[in-house]
Amino acid sequence: MKTDQKLPGVVKTTLGRLPAEAFGTMTLPPIKPELLAGFRSLPDLTGMTSDAMDELCIFGAVAGGFLKPTTPGARMVGRALTVLNVPRDDTPAVAVGMGISMLADVEAHNLAEPGDVLVLQGVDTISNMGGLLASIAKRQGELGAIVDGAVRDINHSREIGYPIWSRSVSPITGKWRIRTIGINVPVTICGVAVNPGDLVLADDVGVCFVPIERAEQVLSHARKIADSEALRQTAINAGAPIPEVMLRKK
Repeated sequence: MKTDQKLPGVVKTTLGRLPAEAFGTMTLPPIKPELLAGFRSLPDLTGMTSDAMDELCIFGAVAGGFLKPTTPGARMVGRALTVLNVPRDDTPAVAVGMGISMLADVEAHNLAEPGDVLVLQGVDTISNMGGLLASIAKRQGELGAIVDGAVRDINHSREIGYPIWSRSVSPITGKWRIRTIGINVPVTICGVAVNPGDLVLADDVGVCFVPIERAEQVLSHARKIADSEALRQTAINAGAPIPEVMLRKK
């Protein structure tokens, strides 16, 4: 069992479902509230953030067609709490016979703080997350989850207000097919590298992962894009000629 104390009076302890070396870190650095609020204020959250990252040569956006939101209209900005799942080496029949589940993503929920977003590199066509863990996650204050893999019980997650962006949905349980090998370790989501503590943005259009060390720069650039688009929209509404609209940036 691993423990960590980096904040005064706060001690985090694992549940003992994974060896100590499976945990990259027990605590994540805080993100400034004004940074989170700044991204939330963007009128086109992932679109403008994706544009800003492109212009800053940062690769971090995933199309909504790859990570589909289970709750239309959901929108979130939070800190990445990561999980790494892989297929088990044995068969479901053998696993059922042993009666041993190797899923341990509950360890991440145990470490979660309000405002975190679960970011899970998982297995497709097999459920990496169901209703019970969605309920635990919601209770812990998580904003939602990004799952590069399948999930299930999405009616329940909708009902409790826990949005999930996933590669697919599936009734097939991961209990006998998946094993968790890392908590708060680097993961790859649809080809994008994500570190624990990075910024996660998600809406109907897609998902953006912003490296935390570049987040202030990305927000500043995204705000300039937002201002430019607002001016152009005003010009369109005022009947300005198209050439003038397209040249108007500030």
